[in-house]
Amino acid sequence: MALRIRLAEIIKALSHALDLTEGQLPGHCVRCCHIGMAIGRALRLPDEKLHDLYYTLMLKDLGCSSNAARICELYVSDDLAFKRDFKLVNGSLPQMIRFLLTHAGAQTSLAERMRTLLSVVKHGGKNSVELMQTRCERGADIARQMRFSDDVANGIRDLDEHYDGGGLPMRIAGETIHVFARIALVAQVVDVFFQVGGAEGALREIESRSGTWFDPVIVDAFVSIAYRSCFWEDLTSPDLENIVLGTEPGRHVIMADEDYLDDIAAGFARVVDAKSPYTSGHSERVALYTDLIAEQMQIDAATRRKLRRGALLHDIGKLGVSNSVLDKPNSLNKDEWLLMRRHPEFSFEILSRIHAFADLAVIGGAHHERLDGKGYPQGLAADAINLETRIVSTADVFDALTADRPYRAAMNVREALDILWQGAGTSHDPICIQALEDALVKADLAA
Repeated sequence: MALRIRLAEIIKALSHALDLTEGQLPGHCVRCCHIGMAIGRALRLPDEKLHDLYYTLMLKDLGCSSNAARICELYVSDDLAFKRDFKLVNGSLPQMIRFLLTHAGAQTSLAERMRTLLSVVKHGGKNSVELMQTRCERGADIARQMRFSDDVANGIRDLDEHYDGGGLPMRIAGETIHVFARIALVAQVVDVFFQVGGAEGALREIESRSGTWFDPVIVDAFVSIAYRSCFWEDLTSPDLENIVLGTEPGRHVIMADEDYLDDIAAGFARVVDAKSPYTSGHSERVALYTDLIAEQMQIDAATRRKLRRGALLHDIGKLGVSNSVLDKPNSLNKDEWLLMRRHPEFSFEILSRIHAFADLAVIGGAHHERLDGKGYPQGLAADAINLETRIVSTADVFDALTADRPYRAAMNVREALDILWQGAGTSHDPICIQALEDALVKADLAA
């Protein structure tokens, strides 16, 4: 029987990956969905608009990974902490200066930090537009790839615009900003300030920005629901995910078929690969090599399709690792290495939220394990590593070897295969290596 999963369940689960790359507390996008949908209902938006608003709120940060590397480069900072703490800045000059003093160049010497600050002051406006434009356009593009409407895409695109025209990247104002974006920005700020200052702190922050950041009509709608105790009780409920899932608008629950699942996996693979310039296209290539191996091993079509999805999503946990670690050009220190080793755990945690993706979660969580038990994060060995994971792991390392990395140039195909063979039986399964080599020879790609 063909696999069919409720679309809202998939997006709810994968939204946790977006929380990671924004440095937000787990469940941020789900909480924003709860907040924003309450505002939408207070505004009496029609049901079809509420449906698209629902997915805009869940996917508002689709493009957020695309500016992570640039943030590290420009501000010499941990992109996750930078993004997390920047959401607490209201745009005033004193707050901006305080933020930059504590974040720009924070991991460098005093002299380098001063040079970073001077560069930020000199090029800050241009850099900010560039960062937001990259994020907004990429997010809208991925939303369309995942078959969401132009309204959803445009809501994501306009997220960082402000009602008074002082936002980015287009500096549009008023009702020129898509209504979904105006709602999502309020919902985002409510959640961020609720986490640090409770209901009163969130309400105070929203009211103080009415007419500048926020549409006063939307602020009024939020205020009308903010005095209901049940609203805040639901927001902190351990059952919030089910509450949000149960309030999906529309007359019919939307189910994702096999083709749609492929598009969703491909869309989120783009989110993952956008995190670092060194991983651009990595997930797609791993999916290709995985399929070549599986075809050579005469694996059935349905399993090959599942394997391609597992390959596309195997590194989704890297969204929780700072680019200061991912893109470091020399050896990682102990703490950095411990963080890097956690990304398979993050992959497993995200993918296991989708019951029907249990097999993909195993692949994501174990793709750095080794046959000799010296891999990570669990130190699994031999038969404890299933064939599907062995295939994806072989494809993953082959692509890593044949692509540029911060610490070395790309190897040619023969060199990469030779390194794989050196670890045959200890690191990787020789059957998978042979299948990969045979497939590459057949495709005239191996010298």
